Amino acid sequence: MKILVTGGAGFIGSHIVDLLIQNNHDVIVVDSLLTGKDSNINPESKFYNADIRNKLDLDKIFIKENPEIVFHAAAQVDVQKATKDPYFDAQVNILGSLNVLELSKKYNVRKIIYSNSGGAGSGEPQYLPIDENHPIKPMSHYGASKHTVEHYLDIYRELYGLKYTSLRYANIYGPRQDPYGEGGVVAIFSNKLLHNEQPKIFGDGNQTRDFMYVEDVAEANLLCIDKADNNILNVGTGKETTINELFLKIKEITNSILEPIYTDRRLGDIYRSVFNIEKLKKELDYEPKTSLEEGLRKTIEYFKKF
Repeated sequence: MKILVTGGAGFIGSHIVDLLIQNNHDVIVVDSLLTGKDSNINPESKFYNADIRNKLDLDKIFIKENPEIVFHAAAQVDVQKATKDPYFDAQVNILGSLNVLELSKKYNVRKIIYSNSGGAGSGEPQYLPIDENHPIKPMSHYGASKHTVEHYLDIYRELYGLKYTSLRYANIYGPRQDPYGEGGVVAIFSNKLLHNEQPKIFGDGNQTRDFMYVEDVAEANLLCIDKADNNILNVGTGKETTINELFLKIKEITNSILEPIYTDRRLGDIYRSVFNIEKLKKELDYEPKTSLEEGLRKTIEYFKKF
C-alpha cells in the first residue's frame, strides 16, 4: 500500500515510517527538516523536503504519489514556542493540517491517521484517568491548535467521506527524541545525566505524566489503517508516574550521583495526567508492550551514542 507520512523525519513520524516499511508498505516521507533530521529518514522511503504550510509543493507530491493513506505527524510541538509565537504555531498545526486535508480530499485519500496531543488538549484534568469524553479546555496555544484539527477531521468525514483516526498521545519517549528542546523530559534527563550535568525539574516534581514508549505508539498507528475509523483514541499506558519517580529511575539506570535542580513551574503545564486506555484496547485490540523500565533502558542506550 502506498502511504504518505508527514513529519516522517521527526521523532514519532520516523518510527511510524520504519514500522510501515517493515510491513512492506511503499512509504513517502514529507518533512521540512525544521525539527526533523536527515539521520531519521529511512533510506527505503521516498523523501520530499517540503513544508506542509506550502500547499503548492504538497499538491505536486500528492498528484505524483497518489497515496492511499496519510499519517499526519508533522507539527509544531514546542509548547513554550507556541506561547511566544502563536501565529507560527497556528500556521503549522492548523493551516498546514488544512492543506493536508484539502489535498487528501482532492486526491481521494482513503484515510488520515492524525498524531494529536492528549494532555495539552484537555488542560488541567477535571477527573482522572482522562478518557476521550473529558471536556476539552487547553491551557496552551499548542493544545488549542492541535485539538482544533479534530473538528476539521470530522467535518471532512461528514462532507466528503474522508475517514480518520485521531490519536491523542500521552507523553511519548524513546530514541530520536530531541534532548535539547523544552519538551521530552526522558530525553533531557537521560542526556544530562549521561553527560554529568544536573537537569532541571520545573515545580516540585510531584506532577505526573503517562509515559509511553515510541515503538508502541508506532504500532498503535499502524493498526489504525484498518481499524478505529472515524474515532478518537487515547494512546498511553494508563499508568501515572511522577517526575521525581522518573528522575530516580533514570538516575539509577545511568549510575549517576547527581541531583536535580528545582525551579519554577512553567506556564501552561498541567499538574497531573494519566489516560484511560480502555477504548484503545477495545478498538485496536492492543495495549502497550513496553514497561517504563525497559523503555528507559532502551532510550538511555540510544543516548549513550552521543
